[in-house]
Amino acid sequence: MTIIKEICQRAKTASVQMAKLTTDQKNAALHQMANALEANVEKILSANKLDVEAAKTKGLKDALLDRLTLDQKKIQTMAKELREVCTLPDPIGTILSSWTRPNGLIISQTRVPLGVVGVIYESRPNVTSDAAGICIKAGNAVILRGGSDALQSNIVIGNILQEALSNTNVPKDAIQVVNSPERKDAEELMSMREYIDVLIPRGGADLIKTVIEKSKIPVIETGTGNCHIYIDQDADLEMATPIIINAKIQRPGVCNAVEKILIHKKIAQTYIPKIAAELQKHGVEIRGDQTTCQILTPQKIKEATEQDWHTEYLDLIIGIKVVENLTEAITHINKYSTKHSEAIITKDFTKATQFLQEIDATAVYWNASTRFTDGNQFGLGAEIGISTQKLHVRGPMSIQNLTTTKYTILGNGQTRN
Repeated sequence: MTIIKEICQRAKTASVQMAKLTTDQKNAALHQMANALEANVEKILSANKLDVEAAKTKGLKDALLDRLTLDQKKIQTMAKELREVCTLPDPIGTILSSWTRPNGLIISQTRVPLGVVGVIYESRPNVTSDAAGICIKAGNAVILRGGSDALQSNIVIGNILQEALSNTNVPKDAIQVVNSPERKDAEELMSMREYIDVLIPRGGADLIKTVIEKSKIPVIETGTGNCHIYIDQDADLEMATPIIINAKIQRPGVCNAVEKILIHKKIAQTYIPKIAAELQKHGVEIRGDQTTCQILTPQKIKEATEQDWHTEYLDLIIGIKVVENLTEAITHINKYSTKHSEAIITKDFTKATQFLQEIDATAVYWNASTRFTDGNQFGLGAEIGISTQKLHVRGPMSIQNLTTTKYTILGNGQTRN
């Protein structure tokens, strides 16, 4: 038996026990997990240092190093977020609806755990604790397969969380960490349909594409974020500038950072030099369409290629395009968007309404930064990712989205004619 199959079997067995646990039992385990992270800060930082040093040697870009690097504050935040999961309502056992049929059958629809959740992710070791905590609160077992860049961090964090379950009602096997960076092991994991109920990829476009193409397990596609902000001719430009800077600069390596700016032609001549100067103060490289390049002459910025309009940079790079009107902006976004987060800056209610209605995306904003697409920021609590697909769940996947439903039917001898 391979190690992957053994991990899957253990998780499947644990999932049966998980479905029986009370809210208090799950919350107690989450508190123990949070305490364990805080008690092992130095151990986690030592492992993370090895990952960061190896990533720097490989030339990992700064925005991705930011996602990989842990410090004491980030570990405290990981512990804090586990405790916050405890405060969220437990969806398991919730009766969504109930009715009685003319023949006397009482039918109810109830929330139940998914079972075993597999998560394949890249250079964010905090996902190890976040995903584990959310899955446990939703009554699931979880199998975590992180990327090679964060291998040492993920192994240590996973071991700490598992050990924390020793004196709780949650079985240790409810958290499984795949300690192998080998592609063949990831592909074997993707074939374990007998044991894993759903697979969630978190990472860049290549990872998500690979999982969708190779998985034999149902996949919830989480979002790459080729996010846009459209600046209308009626925009409050004093508002627009800090929104763009926040959306691009705060954390350029995350999926809800803005990657493209579309600007109405009537304000392009005056606004593009201003926003370009602000972005360049923060070290942002600008790639523009022909009009943008002409406006910014003699800076000689790079002219955007067709590939640029498709690209999620995850870096201090941004594309700028001048558009004729709102209709062209909407058409461009719907063509190139990854359907994550899109925004319009305008004072015009009618234009804003049209944008909100016609843009096909998980989250659509009027006069706000795209950086808010996040479970906690939406008031939904912790999330396991942002789903950009339309089946099962769309948007931040919080605890209730890691459940499914079943029908219970109570009878007293009914038979069907």
